[in-house]
Amino acid sequence: MRLAHYIAYAVPALPLALFALPLYVHLPKLYSEHAGLPLAVIGAALLAARLLDAILDPLIGRWCDRNRHRKLMLLLALPLLLAGGYMLFLPPADAGLTWLLCGLVLAYGGYSLAVINHQAWGAEFPLGEGARLRATAWREGAALLGVLLAAGMPAALADTLAAGVARLYWLFVPVLCISVMVAVIRVPPPLVTRGGDDDDAPLSLWRSAAFRHLIVTYGINGIAAAIPATLVLFYVDDVLKAGAWSGVFLLLYFWSAVLALPFWTSLAARIGRLATWRRSMWLAMASFAITPFLGAGDALVFAVVCFVSGVALGADLAMPPALLAEHVAQHGRAATSYGWWAAVTKLTLAFAAGIALPLVSLFGYVPGQGGQTALAWVYGGLPLLFKLAALLWLLRTHTILQSLDEGATA
Repeated sequence: MRLAHYIAYAVPALPLALFALPLYVHLPKLYSEHAGLPLAVIGAALLAARLLDAILDPLIGRWCDRNRHRKLMLLLALPLLLAGGYMLFLPPADAGLTWLLCGLVLAYGGYSLAVINHQAWGAEFPLGEGARLRATAWREGAALLGVLLAAGMPAALADTLAAGVARLYWLFVPVLCISVMVAVIRVPPPLVTRGGDDDDAPLSLWRSAAFRHLIVTYGINGIAAAIPATLVLFYVDDVLKAGAWSGVFLLLYFWSAVLALPFWTSLAARIGRLATWRRSMWLAMASFAITPFLGAGDALVFAVVCFVSGVALGADLAMPPALLAEHVAQHGRAATSYGWWAAVTKLTLAFAAGIALPLVSLFGYVPGQGGQTALAWVYGGLPLLFKLAALLWLLRTHTILQSLDEGATA
């Protein structure tokens, strides 16, 4: 494998990340402002669509493990991604609940098909484990670049969220199409192995105690991160009164995560991935505890919170996937494993939207009008409870997960 092959393989991860961040961060505010949908309705729609998507992800992974046509699957994902993105990011003025749901189903379906196959393709690179590790490193680097671009571009491209997201979509279209075609044409086919058998059914992975406890910890921890992601734009606008700085806050958060990755990786090499993950959870809770007490004029303090919590995010980006990769190395079934991983990721986002948006609405928050105290406590307080629950679960299951940390058979 040459360097050009790794780059060609990795580049689709950039537009996929460029697509995903607005889908999860900007969509609630876009449909609240532009389409006038109540937050409770938006939360229910996101919950329903993400639950359906989460149910389908393991089945998609199982199907992809059986046929292993990774390049064909990436091509099939293109029309779904483009159609879903068009509906979601360029909604007409009268877009309602049905429009939102249809766009979500198309976008999530295409995203799942693309990401699961792209990740599994990297796990099947020929020439041994070294090639697969390099492919993964290039892919995650491209994805982080996409996240960084998506964090600041809507605000940089236009003065309003609706116009910024629309322009980002038109940038996304050619970048996605070109990058997928480059990967399909330039990268050698994945290593072909036999398809799955009955014992490789999606639920069979749950027989592994290590897999069960890892994915539960990952899910609870993911909810703690997804609640602020769902509410951050409302919080910046109505609590901090610093809407013009929302892109800066997001960039600071993600850049600090990227810069912290070498530190967390080095620390994990010395004390282990589980111990490193636990320390990052303590750091995240310590940094975020102040957010319910902030208000107008506290933008600088919140910038410090973004930086420190972003540093903690760096461990969340590195440690759980590293533990999952160890499980895949031991048990195989790459696409099925990544299918479950994607399903839990989306369930956390669904749960966060299904809880956070109706909850702030129930407590009287109306964007731009009132209820800022309720918003501040749901944004800042609720994630702390889930982060603490994830930490306690990680401590409780340490002995079982230690086998993955040490590379022993789980």
